[in-house]
Amino acid sequence: MGLKERIQDDMKAALRARHAEHLSTIRMLLAAIKQREVDERIELDEAAIVGLVDKLIKQRRDSIDAFAQAGRTDLVDKESAEVRWLQAYLPQRLSADEVAAAVRALVAELDARGAGDLGRVMQAAKARLAGQAEMAAVSAAVKQALAAR
Repeated sequence: MGLKERIQDDMKAALRARHAEHLSTIRMLLAAIKQREVDERIELDEAAIVGLVDKLIKQRRDSIDAFAQAGRTDLVDKESAEVRWLQAYLPQRLSADEVAAAVRALVAELDARGAGDLGRVMQAAKARLAGQAEMAAVSAAVKQALAAR
């Protein structure tokens, strides 16, 4: 079963269980998938859906920071719950050591040298590690690997 079908099945299960908060999160995700498919006139594959879920999680985390600064614990709790439900659709994340190893291999593969190649390496790393690692951690690993060369 594909990721999109799994999301749709989870929506049906949340609807049957009358779990309103979980259902609204899944509906928001399906709406974002549908919007992107309509805008780009394509059928999203697994990697694109994972990238979209990653983007939605990042948005929620940014909202959590803003709500926490404003003292809105009710909204922090709601956004935190959405993050937990969205994370269920992401593949297993790589550890910091695995990210560093993958980045070192990528830097060697591209024969990148110095900070001038940062953009080229990040573009390749984003394509290869999307959904498997936080891009902030990947960026830090890329900078460290380029500094070592």
